[in-house]
Amino acid sequence: MTDHTKSAPWTCILFDLDGTIADSAPGITASLGFMFEKLGLPVPSQEELRSWVGPPILESFRDRAGMNQVESAQALAIYRQHYLANSGNGSPIYPGVSGILRDIHSAGIPLALATSKPEFAASLILDHGNITQYFRVISGSSIDEIRSAKKDVIAEAVNRFTMIEADLSNPVMVGDRYYDVEGAEANGIPAIYVEWGYGSPEESKDAIASVGTSAELQELLLP
Repeated sequence: MTDHTKSAPWTCILFDLDGTIADSAPGITASLGFMFEKLGLPVPSQEELRSWVGPPILESFRDRAGMNQVESAQALAIYRQHYLANSGNGSPIYPGVSGILRDIHSAGIPLALATSKPEFAASLILDHGNITQYFRVISGSSIDEIRSAKKDVIAEAVNRFTMIEADLSNPVMVGDRYYDVEGAEANGIPAIYVEWGYGSPEESKDAIASVGTSAELQELLLP
C-alpha cells in the first residue's frame, strides 16, 4: 500500500463501480464483442476490450473504434440491449468490498456511487450484490450520455449529496482508473486508487493512496 497523505475521518465517500466494487468486465466485454459482430466489424482482442471498461462508452466508440455520432448511437443501442439482457446480473462483488460498504454505512458516513454506467444498469449490479441499501446517492451517466464524463458524474453525485445535506467538508473518491482520479480532482476531491481493477499502475500517480487489498482500503476509509 502506498499512502502519500491520509486525511480520514472522511465525511462522505464516493465509489466507482466497474473494477472497484464489481468485476463487471466479463459482461461488458461480451456485450462489446456482440456489438462488433452485429455491426460486421472486427472484434478486438479480450485485452483491448478490457481497456474499454471504465471510460465513457461513447468516448471509446469515437476514440478507439473511430465511429461517428450516428455509428456510435447505433453501436450503443446494440450494446445496451445485449448487456441488459445478458450481463446485468453477472458482475460479482469483489471479496471484502461488501463488508467495507456495510461498515461505512454503519458508521453513518454517506456513500455515493459515481459510475459512467447508466443508473439503471448500475442499480442492477448493486441489487444483485445486495448492497444497494448502503448508498445514499447513485449517480451515473444519463441515458443520452450527455452526462458521462467522470468529472460530470462526480459533480452530479456531489450535487445530490448537497440535496440531502451531507457533510462535504472532507470527501474522498475510490476508483480503479485515472478517469476516477482526474474526475475527482476536477471537483476538488482526493482519490484513493484500488489495484484490483482494470487500470495500470501508472494510472494511480495522482491519487493520494494506492491499495492492493480490501483490508488496506478499509484501513484508509475507517481507520
